[in-house]
Amino acid sequence: GYNVVLADHGCCGRPMISKGLLEQARAAAERNVNVLAPFAEQGIPIIGLEPSCLLTLRDEYLDLLPNDSRAQLVAGRAVMIEEFLAGLAEQGALQLKWKPDARRVLFHGHCYQKALTGTSALKKMLSLPGWDVQEIDSGCCGMAGSFGYEAEHYDLSQTIGEERLFPAVRAARPETIVAASGMSCRHQILHGTGRAAKHPIEILADAL
Repeated sequence: GYNVVLADHGCCGRPMISKGLLEQARAAAERNVNVLAPFAEQGIPIIGLEPSCLLTLRDEYLDLLPNDSRAQLVAGRAVMIEEFLAGLAEQGALQLKWKPDARRVLFHGHCYQKALTGTSALKKMLSLPGWDVQEIDSGCCGMAGSFGYEAEHYDLSQTIGEERLFPAVRAARPETIVAASGMSCRHQILHGTGRAAKHPIEILADAL
């Protein structure tokens, strides 16, 4: 029942921030605030699917553009898709019909997400169809943005993944769905275990 608009934004700036390229990140923030502020001013929620991107709008933009009231407005309207949908469900405003499938979902929480918002909304969203949803008791997946792609960090990246995440995914039954919101996390899970993790919203879409 919603009209979805894909805003003409650019990169959030998170890759530049990770490499210390703060002037480039500030320029990206300014461009995106210019694009997104008119939506925020109308009270339209700015919804994101990738924790690194969406939470950069909510967190780093306030530091990159400290005196920009529009950046504060954008940050205040930026929400993860699970926060949006779980909120609608709590209000009784999410009228969706789900397939009567009993599924088990095992999900890995994104580091940025765990640090800023927690994963309770993600668990609530994945539980909407009545599924058995469990969070992996893991820390960082080991990829950490581009960290694990770099040759000098590869061994450490894999060691981190082997601490808790990889064993939990390998131990999951074949019919268990593995979920991860972060693109880097999904790449790491596939590389380290051979199992493809899906974005949570893909899983919910399949359940409609």
